[in-house]
Amino acid sequence: MYLYSTTTKMTITTQELIINSDVLGRDVTCTLLLPSDEGVMEPMHLLLLNDGQELGNLKLVDTMENLYERNCLRPVLVVAIHAGEDRLQEYGIAGRPDYKNRGDKADLYTQFVVNELLPGIYQETGIEHFESTAFAGCSLGGLTAFDVAWNNPDLFDKVGAFSASFWWRSKDLAKGYTADDRLMHSVIKATEGKPELKFWLQTGTRDETADRNKNGIIDSIDDTIDIIIELEKKGYTRPADIQYLEVVGGKHDTETWGKAMPKFLCWAFGK
Repeated sequence: MYLYSTTTKMTITTQELIINSDVLGRDVTCTLLLPSDEGVMEPMHLLLLNDGQELGNLKLVDTMENLYERNCLRPVLVVAIHAGEDRLQEYGIAGRPDYKNRGDKADLYTQFVVNELLPGIYQETGIEHFESTAFAGCSLGGLTAFDVAWNNPDLFDKVGAFSASFWWRSKDLAKGYTADDRLMHSVIKATEGKPELKFWLQTGTRDETADRNKNGIIDSIDDTIDIIIELEKKGYTRPADIQYLEVVGGKHDTETWGKAMPKFLCWAFGK
């Protein structure tokens, strides 16, 4: 059992965890961000983060220490999973490669997270229980986090998707594409029931310039709004289950996502 002491300044310690993955056939490097022991006295939460190699660019350590100093955040163990050279194949939607066959190892990545990474975290840290568990990512990493959590609601409570690649599709634009060819939207539609999850979604008004349907709204925003619509059809409601942040002037980059990160962290783990 952990509690949080407001009389002790919370600092972040960094630790490396390397998992020799039989499933992926490679070593997976993870960076663990741990609150200092002397400041932790309340239940610990867990955040898995894709593209962990971008931690520095996201300025996540500074952000979390600032939130701790302001007493805004409950203790969180962050496990930042570094992407490998095969990122475009390991990330995506499990069992549903896109029209270029990208993401054909996404099912293996899901198995890695569920069967190797999570047990490895418990073993490495000695923490027997997390109060809640979230999975987050940016761009293709955000799509992947959404898909893994969606299919494993017994393991995850919340999802954070920053400029997620919800455009991921089964058909080329030039070969009769329609909105129904978007894969994550299709997965949500086909899922029976309503997984016990909460969702935090972000886009930037300058994520891109593409506008497939010529409606004056960039695809990144259109695709994300349509995800929200599909979630609402399942019975999720805003703001109780779904939070959406649209960053005016926000780009498809780590600077924008880093600036949005405090809002996500306070939503997921705030006091």
